[in-house]
Amino acid sequence: MMSLSIEDRLKKSAAEFEEYFEKYFSYCDEDLKRVTDAMRYSAMSGGKRIRPFIVLEICEMLGGKSEAAMPLACALECVHTYSLIHDDLPCMDNDDFRRGRPTCHKVYGEEFALLAGDALLTYAFEIIADAKMLDERAKLEAVKLLAASAGILGMVGGQTIDLESEGNQISLEKLLKLHSLKTGALIRCAAGLGALAAGADDVARRDVDKYAEKTGLAFQIADDILDVTADEKELGKPVGSDAQNKKVTFMTFMSLEEAKEYAASLADEAKKYIGKYDKDEIMCSLADYIVSRRK
Repeated sequence: MMSLSIEDRLKKSAAEFEEYFEKYFSYCDEDLKRVTDAMRYSAMSGGKRIRPFIVLEICEMLGGKSEAAMPLACALECVHTYSLIHDDLPCMDNDDFRRGRPTCHKVYGEEFALLAGDALLTYAFEIIADAKMLDERAKLEAVKLLAASAGILGMVGGQTIDLESEGNQISLEKLLKLHSLKTGALIRCAAGLGALAAGADDVARRDVDKYAEKTGLAFQIADDILDVTADEKELGKPVGSDAQNKKVTFMTFMSLEEAKEYAASLADEAKKYIGKYDKDEIMCSLADYIVSRRK
């Protein structure tokens, strides 16, 4: 049994992760200061750090060492942070706040926010290349997985469908595709990177991929629920933005209670895929936390 609640464990893991992650942002070139400050501002803005948590905990669940997984967690978080910076830009979602403070472009300007996102994306692959506890084959596989998950058949593909769907009524099938790419791809990538760092076999990789697929969809449904039920101060960003941007969400197709039940059923499905592993309690608790969180 876990000695800490999942919320406490997430906080502890986030603090440990950020201590390691911060080392990647110790730039001292004055000519690059505006962009490097923007990179650090967004990268070290806090948050739940769920994706790094999944990388590290999946690795440990499958018998690996967190030291091997940590650089992969950092690389993934660089990509996630870049996506948030770009999502917040006026040409995308046009958000002024994230995690309770002004978005990157509000502090550093649109041009430097754009460059900071670009720099974080490319930095991710440098971090993987420098990972000391992974052999060359593992590094190559990690690069391929992260690139595919972030690219046109992953997160960028989901963002494309999302932008083209604004103001249009899309089917539930297309909405599921949108979120399997936009949100789900990086969550599945997190599980895959954790399994890779652990040297897991194909069966274990498939199990954690299915876990992450179900959990990722539950995560997005919970986000849609929060957008209509959460308090802006508690959430740390504007609520109701989906309706304001004329976006189709899961709330378009189902009631609040139906959405909650669907998310809970997905979490239950996710847990079945990892129940065979000795240290599954943390990941099972995470699946439950994702659908019950308030921010």
